Order: sequence, then C-alpha cells, then structure tokens
Amino acid sequence: MEPEEFDSDVLRQFVLAFKKGKLKPIVKSQPVPKNNKGPVKVVVGKTFDTIVMDPKNDVLIEFYAPWCGHCKKLEPVYTELGKKYKNEKNLVIAKMDATANDVTSDHYKVEGFPTIYFAPRDKKKNPIKFEGGDRDLEHLSKFIEEHATKLSRTKEEL
Repeated sequence: MEPEEFDSDVLRQFVLAFKKGKLKPIVKSQPVPKNNKGPVKVVVGKTFDTIVMDPKNDVLIEFYAPWCGHCKKLEPVYTELGKKYKNEKNLVIAKMDATANDVTSDHYKVEGFPTIYFAPRDKKKNPIKFEGGDRDLEHLSKFIEEHATKLSRTKEEL
C-alpha cells in the first residue's frame, strides 16, 4: 500500500480490495530487457512467469548475484551452454539477478549463488535443482539432457 493520503477510508478500500483479490503484488524487478535475443535469456521479476513458468518450454534458470565470484566464473560457461542449445525450440537457457528481482514462485528457493534449477515444461511447480556436479559445460549439458522433456537432437548426435 502506497497511498498519497492516509486515512480510515483509504485503509478500508485497501482492505476490501485485498479481500476481493483485486490487488496486484508489488514485484521488485529490473526493467524488462528491450533485446533478449542472446543465447541466454535475461529474466527479471516482471518476466519470471512468462519465461520460466511458460508451459511450452523447458527452462534452465540460473539465479546469480553480480558480486558473486562463483557466478562470474560460471558466466562464460553458461553463455557457451546457451549457444550449444540455441536451436532447441522447446528449451530456454535463462539467468536472473536474484539480488535485483523477486522470484515470483515459492518453488524456486535461492539460498546461495549461483543457484540453478531446471523447470520441465510439464512440472513447473517441481523444478529440479542442480546439485553436486561441477558447473562446467559437460555436467550442465548432462543435467539438461537427463531432464529435458523434448530435445530435437538425440544423444548419439552429440
């Protein structure tokens, strides 16, 4: 609630709107990128639902912090991963600055950086967290191949 004037009528209207479910949450978000055509899609608070939760696509999402050393080290590997899968119609490689944007789903817990999840197109509420493997092209590719619901290339072709 961000009223210009505050009195009992303003508060009453706010509470009534809340009870009716007519309020939109305030989502912390960087501006929506004007050009998002690179191999790694940039997700912000306002586009989380349309990109990550899109039921047509599998999504690998990295939650990072700009000051994080591990994230900086991962950046070129992650870009290479995006290039490797750029021709996959149903797979999106994405990243989100979790310090400047709200994650609008409770199913994606970010407790450290980087945190990587795979969101299968048919199980957006049950994302798979990348854990235990090296954050290199080989292990991230294997993680994608293991969980992807629909890749156009077969494993033999790789």
